[in-house]
Amino acid sequence: MIHTFSSEHIAAIGKILGVVPKNPGDGLYRMELENREEKRKLALEIQLDVKVDGSRMHMISVYAANTFLQLHNCTAFAASEILHQVTFFGKDGKRISGLIIEKEAGCSLYANVSEAIIKGDFTRLPEDLMMCGIALSLTESPDFGDFTYED
Repeated sequence: MIHTFSSEHIAAIGKILGVVPKNPGDGLYRMELENREEKRKLALEIQLDVKVDGSRMHMISVYAANTFLQLHNCTAFAASEILHQVTFFGKDGKRISGLIIEKEAGCSLYANVSEAIIKGDFTRLPEDLMMCGIALSLTESPDFGDFTYED
């Protein structure tokens, strides 16, 4: 789990997703993914140090056909070479949101999920909640903790 977004981390995210990040400036990084076989495209933007009411946050945006998603206050990410995906996390108290971007131009969003779903026995949950619990289980890592951007 990584809690910073250095240019090296952005490059590593691009490598896992199979693209070279573009940096048009002002802390904005853009990556365009395409899966020609499945006829899917998406653009991922990572906007660093967005200032809101005197505070700073990172914002992740996804643009796809008929879809626009944003994860505000992204506090960490986990990148998996094995799964060919990057999961961006935001945490607010006991609620967690996760935005998963796949190299094959797919994405999933789990928003405002209770820690109880993630910490509980997900095999006892309905299938839809089980998938959410598994996807966000990375936040159970000891280094996720109660991290906030200000830390």
